[in-house]
Amino acid sequence: MSTKQKLSDVHSWEQEPARQKLAATISRWMPASGMEETTLEGVSLIRADSATSCMSSVYEPSLGFIVQGSKTLQFGDREIAYGPLSYLATSVHLPVLGEVKEASPEQPFFAVKLIIDPQEVTDLVLELGDKAPELKAEFNCPEINCGICVAQMDSGMLDAVSRLVGLLDSPSDAPILAPLARREIIYRALMGEMGARMRKFAVVDSQANRISRVIAVLKDRFTEPLRVRDLAEQANMSESSLYHSFKQVTRMSPLQFQKKLRLHEARRLMLTEGLEAASASYRVGYESPSHFSREYSRMFGAPPRTDVNKLRGEQRVPA
Repeated sequence: MSTKQKLSDVHSWEQEPARQKLAATISRWMPASGMEETTLEGVSLIRADSATSCMSSVYEPSLGFIVQGSKTLQFGDREIAYGPLSYLATSVHLPVLGEVKEASPEQPFFAVKLIIDPQEVTDLVLELGDKAPELKAEFNCPEINCGICVAQMDSGMLDAVSRLVGLLDSPSDAPILAPLARREIIYRALMGEMGARMRKFAVVDSQANRISRVIAVLKDRFTEPLRVRDLAEQANMSESSLYHSFKQVTRMSPLQFQKKLRLHEARRLMLTEGLEAASASYRVGYESPSHFSREYSRMFGAPPRTDVNKLRGEQRVPA
């Protein structure tokens, strides 16, 4: 049975002027729907002028900030719903389905994505030492090792994100100030309510960090046959411990994770490179196109050709 994690989209009226200013900046740089990498390292802006159907994506270690509108994410057996001035911390690569729920031409969906190098997090964790706050038992993410968590932006985080995005208007200042803003954003995430979970993935020999290394191997070699025993040996874990910990982090088994990576990539190949279903299935590691088509239909709700034709007729906004 799926579980749902919902975060209230009610934000403080005191934050509203800053939120509106940030939304106006994004609107200037993103006049149309889509996702664009900016001139700031690791920073992308996202806009949608209408609600979307489920779009597939593989999230990388990153922080994602919703400025306006709302969306849901599905991964494994979980669904997360989050709205304005909430942010998502993704600690590992995860295949997800995303759906913008609230957006219109008058009130577009706006978001900021900041790709994070895990080493940045590790360096700050070491520098913070015992100054970082302890995990709050009542925090709204019961799965402590989960690879995705969501929290509300406080005024400090909102100001830091606004300063970073605002550097798009000051390109001469960006080389010096953007790294400082990035560092502040990561610092505030680590010191906030989800920081304890982020730190679990930064500790080099922690179980969560071992699973993140296993995920990196799967991501690079998802077209190859899966041998859980080999993965367990690389992580220095038993097969049963690997399976249990992997499911805590990703909400799916290693085999399900590999399957989703394959199907996400096949969908991308058909949509962006024009491959036929059979060619895409072989490219991602399937030996039988009919088996591929059945699994594709179960995941995306329609056969490959039907699904891709539907997506081509829609306005695409990344998950």
